[in-house]
Amino acid sequence: MSEKNTYNSQQIQVLEGLEPVRKRPGMYIGSTGYDGIHHLIKEIADNSIDEAIAGFATTVFVSVQEDGGVRVDDDGRGIPVDSHKKTGKSTLETILTVLHAGGKFGGGGYKVSSGLHGVGASVVNALSDKLIAEVWRDGNIYRQEYSKGVPLSDPKIVGKTEKTGTSIIFYPDPTIFKETISFDYNWVVNYLRHQAYLTKGIRTVAKNEATGETKTFYFEGGIKSYVQRLNVGKEPIANDIFYVEKQINDSGIEIALQYNETFNENVKPFANNVLTPDGGTHLTGFKIALGRTINDYARKNSLLKEKEDNLTGDDIKEGLTAVILVKLPDPQFEGQTKNKLGNPEVRGYVDKVMTEYFAYYLEENPATAKKIVSKVLLAARARKAARAARENVIRKGAFEGLNLPSKLADCSSRDPDSCELFIVEGNSAAGSAKEGRDSKIQAILPLRGKVLNTERARLDKMFANNEIVSLIKGLGTGIGDQFDINGLRYGKVVFMTDADVDGSHISTLLLTFFFRYMPDVVKNGHVYLAKPPLFGLIKGTGSSRKIDYVFNEEELEKILAEKIKERRAAGIKIDENAEQFKQAGYSFQQRFKGLGEMDAVQLWETTMNPKDRTMIQVTIEDAERADAIFTKLMGNEVETRKNFIQARASSIKIDDLDV
Repeated sequence: MSEKNTYNSQQIQVLEGLEPVRKRPGMYIGSTGYDGIHHLIKEIADNSIDEAIAGFATTVFVSVQEDGGVRVDDDGRGIPVDSHKKTGKSTLETILTVLHAGGKFGGGGYKVSSGLHGVGASVVNALSDKLIAEVWRDGNIYRQEYSKGVPLSDPKIVGKTEKTGTSIIFYPDPTIFKETISFDYNWVVNYLRHQAYLTKGIRTVAKNEATGETKTFYFEGGIKSYVQRLNVGKEPIANDIFYVEKQINDSGIEIALQYNETFNENVKPFANNVLTPDGGTHLTGFKIALGRTINDYARKNSLLKEKEDNLTGDDIKEGLTAVILVKLPDPQFEGQTKNKLGNPEVRGYVDKVMTEYFAYYLEENPATAKKIVSKVLLAARARKAARAARENVIRKGAFEGLNLPSKLADCSSRDPDSCELFIVEGNSAAGSAKEGRDSKIQAILPLRGKVLNTERARLDKMFANNEIVSLIKGLGTGIGDQFDINGLRYGKVVFMTDADVDGSHISTLLLTFFFRYMPDVVKNGHVYLAKPPLFGLIKGTGSSRKIDYVFNEEELEKILAEKIKERRAAGIKIDENAEQFKQAGYSFQQRFKGLGEMDAVQLWETTMNPKDRTMIQVTIEDAERADAIFTKLMGNEVETRKNFIQARASSIKIDDLDV
C-alpha cells in the first residue's frame, strides 16, 4: 500500500486539556531553560499583581523554597472556589486546568491585567511536578493539590482564617526542564522591584528560604522613582522629573522622564506592567510626541533657527531616561512572551497626553527646557560632524575587502556562522595568533594600546579613533542609525586579552563599546571572552615533554596539592625543601604574564583550538543592572566609581593585581 493511502484518522492526534502544553512547552513559556523556568514565576505572580492593580491586594510575596519550589502569596480576594457553571468543576480547578480560563476575558474580574492570554496558571500547573493551591476566603482555608496538571482531589477546607488571598506553591517538572530546575533568587528580587515601581502603593516581598534573606520594595512615587533609580550615577541636566498620569477612555497613561549628561538612551516601555522590549504603539506615540514638542518649543523660542533642520529622533534620544506605562483592558501583545504592544489606539492616546503635558512642562520650567534643547542641539551638531566620517567607515558590502582595516588578518571563509574574529591585545600576541590560527575560519584584529572609553564619547569622537574605526569596519555591521546585525561578518567575536589587570581593563572597554553601540551583537550571543592560561606546568623534555595549562591561582594550588598527594600515595619520595611544583613532579613552572609570551603552538592549543579551548559567552541577563555597572565603572562620576571599588576591595587578592 502506498504511503499516500495510509494517511487516515489514525494519524490525526488530538491533544486534550493541558496535553498541548506538556507536548510543546516552548510555545507557551518561550523555552525550557533558564528563561522558561523563571517565566513560570512571572505567570503566577502576575495574577497577584493584577489583584493589586485592580485595588484588591496590597502585598505580593514570592519565596524560593529550600526544597526547590516557589511560593507566591497575595492578600487579594482569593480565587473563587464555587462551582463553575460551564465546566461543572470548582472555579479554582477550572482556572488551574483549563487553558484560556480566568477573570481577564471581559467577565468583570479585571478591568486591566497583564495576563492577556489567560493561560498562565494552567500552564504552570501543567509543567509542574507538583502544585499546591491554597485559597483564603469566606473565613475558610481551601486546599487542592495537583501533579503534572492533574488534580489529586477536589478542593477541601483545611482550616479557618480571617484573611483573604491566594497562595500557590509549584515545583517544576524535571522531565520538562532538563537543563535546570533551580531558581535564581536575584531574578525574583529584580522582578518584584520592577513591579513595585510600576504599581504605586503596592508592597512586594522576596525571600530566599535557604538563607533567610528578605527584600521588601515599596515606592510611593511609582515610575517617577523608577526614573530616579535608572539615573543613579548619571548627572541629570536638571533635578526635576517630568511626570504625567492621565486616563483616556478606559486606558491609563503614565509617563516619567529626565535627561542626563550621558550619550545613551534608556527608555522602558510597559503595558499593564509587562516590559515590551520591542516597543510597540505606546513607544511610537511617545517618541513622535517628544520630538514634535521639543522641536516646536525650540522654534518658538528661537533656539532652533529658521533655516536649521528639525532635530531628529537620534538627537532627541541622547541622554534620555524615560518610563512609559500604559494600562488598558484589552492589550494586544505579539505572542505569549508579550515583547511588543500592537493596540493602534494607544499610539494616539500616548501622543495626545505627551504632547499636551510635556509642552506645559517646558513652558513652566524654562531653565530645564533650555538645557534639554541645548543637549539635543549639541547631539545634532555631533551627528552632522560624524556623517562624513561615517561614510568612509561603514562597509558598503558584507565581504568587499577594499574597505577592510589594513591590519585585519581576515579568514578565507565567507560563511559568518563558522567565522571567528579574535580581537587581540598587542602586535606580539597578534603575531602568534596569526601564525597559530586556522586561517580558514579565524580572523585576527590586533589592537594598539587601550581602546577609547565609549561611555564618554559620541560617535563623532569615535570616528576619529583608529582602533574603534578598525573594529567597526572589520565587523561589517555599521553603527548608529545605519547599524544592521545582518552585516556581521563573524559568528563569534572573541576578546583575547592578557590574563591580568590591563587585559581585564581592555576587555571592559570593549564590552562598553558593544553594550552601548552594538547591543544586538551581544544579545544575539556573538560576543565571547577567551580564557588564556596563567600558568604552564612542564614535565619531561624533548619528545616526552608535556605541559599542563592552569588558568588561575586557585586551580594551580588545587592541582599541585592533588599531584603531591597522589605521589605520596604511590610511595614516591618527595623532597620537602623543593618548590611545590617540583614536589608535584613537574620540572618547570611557567607564568604567562601576557599572550605575547606564548608561541603560536601554545596559543592555539590553549586558547584558539575549538576542540580544547575555554571561552565565556557574554550575555545580557539584566540590562538594567548592566547599564548601572557600566555607568559606575566607565562614567564621569568619580565618587560613584570610587565607592564601587572600595565596597569590593576586600575580595581582591594582591596576587590578582600582578604587581
